[in-house]
Amino acid sequence: MTYGFGVFKVRYVAGCLLALLLLLGGCSRTPPEQRLREQLASMQEALEQRQASAFMDGVAADFAGDGGMDRAALQQIVRAQVLANARIGLTLGPAEIEVRGERATVRFSAVATGGGGRFLPDRAQAWDVTSGWRDEDGQWRLYYAEWTPL
Repeated sequence: MTYGFGVFKVRYVAGCLLALLLLLGGCSRTPPEQRLREQLASMQEALEQRQASAFMDGVAADFAGDGGMDRAALQQIVRAQVLANARIGLTLGPAEIEVRGERATVRFSAVATGGGGRFLPDRAQAWDVTSGWRDEDGQWRLYYAEWTPL
């Protein structure tokens, strides 16, 4: 009788461990849209913290933007804004995200503010943005963007 109870107990514990591993495995895989939203928030925070290199970590090597802008040109614009503004604000409107496999399109409005760090910003600009994203080894990277002033 003791032997039968021991086998039951071992099977029960093994079954519980297997179920726990399956649950943990299922929880560790973040859905693509959520990862993309997290990447957008991370890049927004990097700009607001004036961390140009952290922002550029989310930009693909083959980035292309309005007017033939490449990654190097975007990096120079971001650096110039960080140097010119003691304080940078970036407010994004609701993002419309379409994920298709390892690529996604994100549309949103953005308002950027900058200035010398006083209570009110010295400058503000608003745009409608359409951006293309690619999943590279589990991290979404911006590879295309176009923007029009509002």
